[in-house]
Amino acid sequence: MDQIFDKLQSVSDRYEEVNELISDPEVIADTKRFMKLSKEEGDLRETVDTYNTYKEVSSSLSDDQDLLKEKLDDDMNEMVKAEISDLETQKADLEERLKILLIPKDPNDDKNIIMEIHGAAGGDEASLFAGDLYNMYVKYAETQGWEVQIVDEVTTEVGGFKEIVLMITGNKVYSKLKFENGAHRVQRVPETESAGRIHTSTATVGVMPEEEDVDIDIDPSDIRTDVYRSSGAGGQHINKTSSAVRMTHLPTGIVVAMQDERSQQQNRVKAMNVLKARIYDYYKQKEEDQYNAQRKSSIGTGDRSERIRTYNFPQNRVTDHRIGLTLNKLDKVLAGDLGEIIDALIVSDQADKLERLNESQD
Repeated sequence: MDQIFDKLQSVSDRYEEVNELISDPEVIADTKRFMKLSKEEGDLRETVDTYNTYKEVSSSLSDDQDLLKEKLDDDMNEMVKAEISDLETQKADLEERLKILLIPKDPNDDKNIIMEIHGAAGGDEASLFAGDLYNMYVKYAETQGWEVQIVDEVTTEVGGFKEIVLMITGNKVYSKLKFENGAHRVQRVPETESAGRIHTSTATVGVMPEEEDVDIDIDPSDIRTDVYRSSGAGGQHINKTSSAVRMTHLPTGIVVAMQDERSQQQNRVKAMNVLKARIYDYYKQKEEDQYNAQRKSSIGTGDRSERIRTYNFPQNRVTDHRIGLTLNKLDKVLAGDLGEIIDALIVSDQADKLERLNESQD
């Protein structure tokens, strides 16, 4: 634990330093620096508060243990022993909490996301399932107070999506939805199936943090931009001006189409944000060794070809294969009740990282 305490003291020292800096008039006048330091202060606060509580509990425990060495009457002796037992439990709990707080945070956790849902294997049934997943995420986003915008969509005749791209904005979106990355499998009897046979289909979900300022150089000459007339909201009217935008990144072949906004300039800005996210994700995944080492854990690599979850309609069952979690409430999950699954994935990820942290201390 000595290394952990050294790190906690360093965090505490940095917290005091940051608090002094954000009180400095020169820093306050520098809005960008002030905002950055304020965020750092907020990120450190829980760890420092927990560490201070831990030191108070440890001090009280030490005092009680010294007191027990003195000659006490029976009642006082029993009372001190009971208090020691309680403080030891508190100390152990705080140690585990501090270890979790020291786990390196994903730098993308606070970011908004670009989510891509594709109907994969299974034809029409796969596209319908992609629509089900879209509705599930929209309803979950509503419970979190997030905003969902459709960036691009390719519908099918049966009413589902061959592809739909979303931008989800709000508080800590990536931290909760990053584990949705992968292949989702559905087992159900299609409406067109007269014999009542269960079919298996899949849809893939891609989750990328929105990258507004990324450390990659995008040469403007590598981007081809085409403008065209937007079909308007739901195809109800035709926009007489060419406000829709399609951007193609020539080196990678990545294409982004945007017609959500009324003005071409607004669509250009949003399309560029999505394009940056996709290009960043593309090059990030090219760095296979580093990428896989970072993402591989008890909940999987996050690879979109990896089957992560099965939705079984006949048994109203949903199973997350990465952590072996099965819930018999598929109807509620598809209605946006994803909290139990997401919380379990986060806990599993923390447990895996905590195990690695403990191993590094041995």
